[in-house]
Amino acid sequence: MTTLEIKGLRAAVAGTEILRGIDLTVESGRVYAVMGPNGAGKSTLSAIVMGKPGYELIAGTVTLDGVDVLGLSPWERAAAGLHLVMQYPTEVPGVALDDVLREALTVRGRGDVDVDALLATEAARIGLPEPLLHRALNVDLSGGEKKRNETLQLAVLAPKIAILDEIDSGLDIDALRDCARRIEAMTEPSADGPGLGVLAITHYNRLLAELRPDVVHILIKGRIVETGGPELADQLELDGYAAFAADDATAGEPAEQPVVRPGSLDELFSSR
Repeated sequence: MTTLEIKGLRAAVAGTEILRGIDLTVESGRVYAVMGPNGAGKSTLSAIVMGKPGYELIAGTVTLDGVDVLGLSPWERAAAGLHLVMQYPTEVPGVALDDVLREALTVRGRGDVDVDALLATEAARIGLPEPLLHRALNVDLSGGEKKRNETLQLAVLAPKIAILDEIDSGLDIDALRDCARRIEAMTEPSADGPGLGVLAITHYNRLLAELRPDVVHILIKGRIVETGGPELADQLELDGYAAFAADDATAGEPAEQPVVRPGSLDELFSSR
């Protein structure tokens, strides 16, 4: 079993503290939902764990099976078994999806895999038209096609832990169902391993109707203010986030600052 453990995580953007002490654990074969309103710090959490530039670590630890993740570059984190499904997938002109995955599998020691057959199988399963497998990565794709593409990459690379940064953003009902069900299937134990561990970041309960959470965390103003089972997401549908608002001590603190999306792959994947 693989365990991602986050302890006492504090982080800032442009000098403003966003995460104010996050403690959570993600284990193989289980789905952990982090829900919160805009500005809660959800995307900052994913960025810190994956090593995205522009975020300042103030305190805390992130370990993957006891290994210090924060001491690794982004590509080393990915090779170790962490994977980020992006809210805004990057377009890469001139580089085809199948070439990207073929190289990624080779780096992971899986160069003997029949990549074409694997991609065709996963494309059919996720509802992604096969011609898009040979197109430039995410270029001229619709929002739904990009998220199906991201889900296909996740399935092909088969990491240990996946962080879904609002995968439901911009998806119609059919695409949401296809993506969520494929990820749900990956959490099931098999002969290949104990199943994918998932940290699903979302605003809404609709994703969790298909990708069933074992644990739900509510994140408000950089702190986890409530933790429970799937029923907690149902309660949110009825009561909204106001019912879980942080106490008066944090009520006046600034919300998460917007971060400009990276303009190049070098910026996105450069070392911390």
